[in-house]
Parts: sequence; structure tokens; C-alpha cells
Amino acid sequence: MEFNVMKKKTIEKTNNLIVKSPFVAAFAMIFALGFLASGTVCIAEENPDTASEVAPAPLEVAAPETNPEGQPQPEDAAAYAVSTPFAVTKFETPVTMYVTETINVRDGAGTEYNPIGKLGWGNCVSVTGTTDNGWYEIDYNGTVAYIISNYVSQDIPGIPYLFVGDSRTVQLQMAVGSNEKAYVAKVGEGYYWFKNTAMPQIQASAGAGTTMVINFGVNDLANASKYINLVNSNIDAWEAQGITVYYAAVTPVGDCSTVSNEQIEKFNARLQRELDPRIKWIDGYSFLKQNGFSASDGLHYNRSTYKNLYSYYMSVIGTDV
Repeated sequence: MEFNVMKKKTIEKTNNLIVKSPFVAAFAMIFALGFLASGTVCIAEENPDTASEVAPAPLEVAAPETNPEGQPQPEDAAAYAVSTPFAVTKFETPVTMYVTETINVRDGAGTEYNPIGKLGWGNCVSVTGTTDNGWYEIDYNGTVAYIISNYVSQDIPGIPYLFVGDSRTVQLQMAVGSNEKAYVAKVGEGYYWFKNTAMPQIQASAGAGTTMVINFGVNDLANASKYINLVNSNIDAWEAQGITVYYAAVTPVGDCSTVSNEQIEKFNARLQRELDPRIKWIDGYSFLKQNGFSASDGLHYNRSTYKNLYSYYMSVIGTDV
């Protein structure tokens, strides 16, 4: 069943003073000049929705405002309207779908319509129809609304970002939060925890569209070959699930008695050389060496360093997309 819909978006424009005729303009000028001789003239407009008091301000003559297209807005009109028609094909029964990225919910099928809410990753929506311009009609809290179809799927999406690692990953979570991110991490752990505990959790958390960042090694640099074999043996399955895999280099230490940067560099070099080429490398080690870091105990960073490191991770991932 197809319906033609004509939605209207009204963009309101309010001016302090609107001149509607030469007579009004002349009268206003005479009125203003009469008072300028003895003091300041204040012209204020009342906002019916908010305060009753308006602070006095000097009279100002403003340049004409422009609309987003750069054309002057009409001074003799309070509003103008833009209408965009679209056709909706209704579904016989609503279809349950899932949001794969944070998107705006709008009152019409197009970005020119007003946003009335947001939907985040994993939100379940009831889709009631499809439009002829690539949007879905949905039931949004009992109201007909629209979302772009690019970021909606009938399959339950995998978490967008999954970080797997040791105490440094735990502290990364504390610094940057968990919005659209999941963490499989534990303080003090290494290869055996990764293999026996983290791997099953990865299967439960990751899915189509997930980007996974692995960062193990600082607690057991001698296990480089085991990390290589474990990750390489799972890349086929991860790839089949639609998971993009990154291995993040072990990052540098400060004054630390348990590990040296020379040992870290050897570990990183071997993993970068021997990991399957489908596993992408993020060189956070060089990034922090070049940009600096703060680690009071020599091993764990402050919040600012973790935020900088996270931003670097995301910049590398964004470049690869």
C-alpha cells in the first residue's frame, strides 16, 4: 500500500524590529531620535515562552540575516516553508529491526525535517513502511516518525567496538567510557586468560560490523609466539563473522622494574612481522613515545594519556574504513 506524504517544515524568523511600511519606518526613526537626545533607547522583544524581564541594551542596527543558502530572508514575512513530498509503502505487518549506529529520528523522510529524538546502537525499532527516498517509517513512542535505512538491520548487530586486554584496557575503559563499546579485560592477565576466558566472551560480544582491538603482552612478553598462534588460528572465524581485528602494540613504560622498553620493542616487532596480514596493526608504542605519556608507577597511565591513546586508535581505525 503506497501513500503520498507532503510534509512541511517551517523555519521561524524573529526580528527585534520589522518595518512594514514607509510610514511606520519614518515614525520609528522620529521616535528614536527624540529619545536619543536624552538617553539610551532600548528595544526589547518578549519571549512568550520564558522570562518576563529583559535586560536593557543599546539600540543596534543589524545587517540583514541570511538563510543557510546565503540568501537574505524576507523582512516582511515571519516565516517561510519548505515542502518535500515522499511516498510511503506500508508493510502489511510491522518488521522488527535493529539500529547499527546512533541515528536521528525525524518527523519526515529527509535530513531537512526536524529531529524529534535519537536511537542508539542495538535499539530495537518497529518499522511500519519504507519510503521512495531510502528512509523507513517507524513507530516511535506511538508516533509516526522516520529514520534513514542505511543504519538499520534485521540482524542483531555486533557491538561496534570491542577492546580486549589486561589492566591497561581496564583503565582505558575507565578513561573513555563504554558508549557503543564493550570490554573484555582483567587486571594482571595475559595469554592464558586470553585463551581460556576472553575468547568465549569475544564470541558472545562480537558480531557483524564489530571492530576488535586486542592489547595483550605487557605482563608476559615471553609469550609472543603463543599470542601469534592463537590470534592467527582464529582470524578465519572472526573474518567469517564480519569482525575486523586490530592488534594494538604494547605501549611504552616509564621507570618500571618488571619490564623494559627494549623488551617491548622486540615483542612488538615480532607480532607485527608474524601476525596474519588480515590482522591490522596499531602502533600505539611509537605514538606515545613521540607524543609523551604520564605513568606514575611506570606501567599504568593517567586519564589524559589513555584518552590520547584512544583518540589515536580511533584515528587509525577511521582511516582504514
